[in-house]
Order: sequence, then structure tokens, then C-alpha cells
Amino acid sequence: MPAPPRSEALLAALRLVAPGTALREGIERIIQAHMGALLVFGAGPEVLGVCSGGFLLDAEFTPQRLSELAKMDGAIIVTADCARIVRANVHLVPDSNIPTSETGTRHRTAERVARQIAVPIVTVSEDRSEVAIHVGALKRAIEPTPRVMARADQALQILARYKTRLDAVSASLSALEIEDLVTLRDVATVLQRAEMVRRISVEIEGYVFELGADGRLVLLQLEELMGGVEDDRRLVAMDYFVASSDWQLAHALGRLGELDDDAILDLHEVVSVLNVGSADGLDAAVQPRGFRILHKIPRLPEIVSDHVVARFSNLQRIMRASETDLVQVDGVGDARARAIKDGLSRLAETSILERYT
Repeated sequence: MPAPPRSEALLAALRLVAPGTALREGIERIIQAHMGALLVFGAGPEVLGVCSGGFLLDAEFTPQRLSELAKMDGAIIVTADCARIVRANVHLVPDSNIPTSETGTRHRTAERVARQIAVPIVTVSEDRSEVAIHVGALKRAIEPTPRVMARADQALQILARYKTRLDAVSASLSALEIEDLVTLRDVATVLQRAEMVRRISVEIEGYVFELGADGRLVLLQLEELMGGVEDDRRLVAMDYFVASSDWQLAHALGRLGELDDDAILDLHEVVSVLNVGSADGLDAAVQPRGFRILHKIPRLPEIVSDHVVARFSNLQRIMRASETDLVQVDGVGDARARAIKDGLSRLAETSILERYT
């Protein structure tokens, strides 16, 4: 199965119904009263085009008003920002030729309307007290906060374990780069682990949106665990991918993100995104350009790192360069040249010490 797509429209809809919002309070009132509801968010011509009957309100949105209007059978039309209730007791008339996998009348209508017009639809089931969001062809069930929190905690634990493994293989790659012993297998392993960590973080972000005000601590933990991961993933690719007229860094990272769950476990598939061809396969020796190691030097701007790499081509030449050589690079003065030499020396000592102890 491919990695699930990240839908910004669905995430925006999740923010609307997150705990702590007025809409969520209104939905909880509807559930407590054992009623159902069909809510449409948007008041543009495309929404009015599928509306029939009902009556015009144009009243300020409040949870109390929403729960009272839910006593009627029709749909409730709310503005996209959930600030005003526009219409109530509306009969929705979507295109009957639009396919739907739902069975209940309310849910079939919701899915068809969501597929026909680009607005989020929320359904509240009267019988099962279940809440769901339809956005386009996507559907997301809204679960109770304790259950979502439990899933988020479990995902954070998994993320922490994967991040620990990523840190280990990343440190190993740094030592191998400094010793000029890198193979494609080492590079692919780091990219694989970084992508797996990224995918878990995307899942947790969805929980954060769904938790709303209750997801603050989850978000703090996520930000702490993900610090530097995206940069590391990008810089590893920059160090090793081979550019061509139709294959740039964005293509490599995009293709990496598109690999399905089976393909991401295959190091040959991971290496393929780098556009590197070699008869030796994963055991082929490669040299880094030096972007990632230079990024580890404190207060060295990335634009200066780019100039250094452009001048010396690979990490080994950068490490052998003298301060006099470095000063000739655009943006590198005497002080910055000393900082680069000292920084590389410290990184070499630390990486090799960690590798052999």
C-alpha cells in the first residue's frame, strides 16, 4: 500500500471539529440529545446549487443554535469559517449518478455532495452517535478524544524508537563519510530510516489536528523528536543524488515519499531515487559532496556551504583544503575559514570516536 496522501483540505476540516471549538461543542450536544445531523460548510453558489427548500437564517453560530436546529431532518448550511449558520432544514440534491459506498440516506447524500462540490461535510449518526467528515472522496471518522490520545501516544513511542535508530545510522554515515568508506547501502539505509520517521510524523500530525486544544503536548513531543530530520533527509539526498535534465532534487525527494510500504523496505528501490547507476549495486563506493557535514558546523550559513561545495566538489577535498584555500570561497573570510577547519576537525574526532567505542 502506498503512503496515505496528506490532504490539506481534510486537515483543515479536522481543525473545525477539533476539541475546544464551538463546532465540536455543538456536535457533542447533538450526540447527547441522541439526534443526527448533516452539516455543510460553505455558502457559495456551488453549495446553493445542491440545496432545495429549507429556510434562510443568517444567524451567528452558537453550539446551542446548532443543536436546536438539528432537531429538524434537513441539512444545516454553515459558513466555511463556522462563524454563521446560513440555512437550516435544507434538502440536498446531489447528482444521483455519483457513486457512493454508504448505505444510510444521510451518509449517501453527504458522500455525493462532498464528491460533487469542494466543501467539507460532517455527518452525525443518530443511531450510533458517530461523527464523520467527508472531503472530496476522503472520509474520516471522528473518534472520542481518549481513543485518539491513546493512538497518538502509541505512535509517539514508535516514532521515538525509529528516531533512535535513525540517529545511529546517521552517526555511522558521518564517520564513514569522514573516512571515505561510504557505500550506496549506507546512504540508502539513512534515507530509508529518515523517510519512515517522516511518515510516522505525518500520521501523528493528523492526530494533533484531530485533538485540537488537547493535542498541545503531543505537538511539543513531535516537534522535539522531529528536530533536524527533514534537513537530514534533504541533505543526504543533496550529497549523493545525480542530477539530470529531467531529474532534480525535488524529483528525488518526491519519488522517495511516493514509494509504497514494501518498496521503502527495499534498499534498491530507495537507491533508485538518487539516479545513481553502478555495476556494484549497493556495495558501490560513493563520495559525499559535503552538504550534510558542513550543515553540522555551528553558525555556518547554508549559502556559504553551497559555495564551499561548489568550489571543492566533495567532502574529502573540503577536509584537505587549507584556510588559505577556504578564504578564496565567496562568503568565507578568515574567521569563517578557521571555523570550518576547526569544525571539521571536531566532527572527525567525534564521529570516529563514536564509531570505534
